[in-house]
Amino acid sequence: MTQPAYRTEGLTKVYGEGRSAVHALRGVDLEIPEGEIVVLLGPSGSGKSTLLNIIGGLDRSTDGTAHFRDLCLTGMSDRQLTRYRRDHVGFVFQFYNLMPSLTARENVELVTDIAPHPLDPDDALELVGLRDRRDHFPAQLSGGEQQRVAIARAVAKQPDVLFCDEPTGALDSQTGRAVLRVLTDVNARLGTTLLMVTHAASTAAMAHRVIHFADGRIREVVRNETRVSPEEIAW
Repeated sequence: MTQPAYRTEGLTKVYGEGRSAVHALRGVDLEIPEGEIVVLLGPSGSGKSTLLNIIGGLDRSTDGTAHFRDLCLTGMSDRQLTRYRRDHVGFVFQFYNLMPSLTARENVELVTDIAPHPLDPDDALELVGLRDRRDHFPAQLSGGEQQRVAIARAVAKQPDVLFCDEPTGALDSQTGRAVLRVLTDVNARLGTTLLMVTHAASTAAMAHRVIHFADGRIREVVRNETRVSPEEIAW
C-alpha cells in the first residue's frame, strides 16, 4: 500500500482559553494520498484553513499528530518546520503577495535562489503560460496573470505539495477557470500533490477527492469517480 502524503490523528486546534476559546479543529483523523488534487470544502470558520496551516508547517496544533510521509510535523522545532516548508511545500494564496518592484521573473527567482532543486524561472513561467510576460512588473499584469506568477513562484521550487488557499477567490469566472487549469496541469505534469481550500462547491468537481468540513470536523470525504475539467466548472 502506498504511503499517504499526509496523515493526521486526533488533530485539535484551540485558540484562546476558557469561555472565549475557539475550537477550530476538533479531533481530525485524515489521510491524503500522494499525487492527488484534494479540495477542502466548507464555510468560513469550518476549520479547513486551520488544517492547511498546520500540515503546511505554518501553525501548530493544540493536540494530536500530523505526519508528512514519515516526518512527524507536530514534533518538529521551528527550524525543522522551516526546512520542511523550504524543501517540500509551495504556497499559493488568494492575494498574490508579489513584490511590486520586481518583474515576474525576479519574483520567481526569489524562490529558486534558495530551493535545493529549482526549475529555471523561465521554465516555471512557461508552465503557467507567462514566459512572454517575464519582464513585466505586477502592476502591468492582470489579476489572473499575477496569480499565475504566484503559482509559478510556488512551483519553481518543485515542491512535493502545493497548498492553495482560495486561489481563485479574487478572480472572475474566466480568469478563475484559467488558474484552475494551470493547477490541474501542474498536478498532471509534475505529479505534485495539490491541496486547495475553497468555499466554492463547484470547484470540487475537478478534484480526485473532496473533504467536507463543518464545525472543526470532517463531515464527509468523497472520491470523485468522474472528474470534470476546469473549463466545465460552473461559476
